[in-house]
Amino acid sequence: MNLTEMKKTVADATGLSQADADKAIKASFAAIQDALAGGATVQLPGFGTFSVGERAARTGRNPQTGAEIQIAASKSVKFKAGKNLKDALND
Repeated sequence: MNLTEMKKTVADATGLSQADADKAIKASFAAIQDALAGGATVQLPGFGTFSVGERAARTGRNPQTGAEIQIAASKSVKFKAGKNLKDALND
């Protein structure tokens, strides 16, 4: 499913116009992004939990030359599916 299909699905399910559904979806994604950028965890009961994970700095290798390179520490998004989502996938 892409964003266009999601807009149509949300619009049909809620009775909103596709433009309003687009605004709602984008606002939801922005709220999740802002919360994660601030270091918070986002819990959506029944769906899942988004959190920020830390990756330590490490030494890697350039696959073309075999030379060692330093890979900087970084943050990444973790997602843990909720019970309702898991159950929906396994039915």
